[in-house]
Amino acid sequence: MEQSPRSRLRAGDQSAFGELFDEHAQAVYGYALRTLGEWATAEDVVSLTFLEAWRLRGTLREEGGSVRPWLFGIATNVLRNTTRAARRHRAAMSRLPGREAAPDFAEELVARLDDGDRLAAVQRALGGLRRGEREVFRLCVWGGLDYAAAAEALGVPVGTVRSRLSRARTRLAALAERELTSRRELPTAVGQVGEGGHPAARSMKEGLR
Repeated sequence: MEQSPRSRLRAGDQSAFGELFDEHAQAVYGYALRTLGEWATAEDVVSLTFLEAWRLRGTLREEGGSVRPWLFGIATNVLRNTTRAARRHRAAMSRLPGREAAPDFAEELVARLDDGDRLAAVQRALGGLRRGEREVFRLCVWGGLDYAAAAEALGVPVGTVRSRLSRARTRLAALAERELTSRRELPTAVGQVGEGGHPAARSMKEGLR
């Protein structure tokens, strides 16, 4: 009898993990890049996610559909740890004497994937949400998971995902409107905003519809 993909993964079948990587690595990378805005760190998150998936393969249930929720749950935990480590690193660096910044090419890559201004604006707005709301938004909007898959990834009820996403969309829309209003109040000479408001804020509002 042929083993199911889940059984093969649980058994440590390397070819099954190769298939898992081929199918989901790009999605995990996009999720990490949009969350962090740094291509190099996003690549590290992909590597750590699949290493953790190998280590935690025994936690994968024998029965079920797509393994994507399980994998994105692991990616979410990796991102939590990465974000905490980044905050500690920034705090440590802030205590060092200033130095000239080296060129950072992350924005160029982000621009190919998503509008750089929009990504930066959304990330700033997301900082005003609770962690649970941020994670649900990232999984459902950036990760492409439905309510049930996001609930499985986070280990929470589907109703919790629905309510968190609803609150996230409402609060993000308010933050986008606030940014749009502040941009309109700036003198036209500064950045030449013109009619329609700041493109980043307008783009973010459109993405929340």
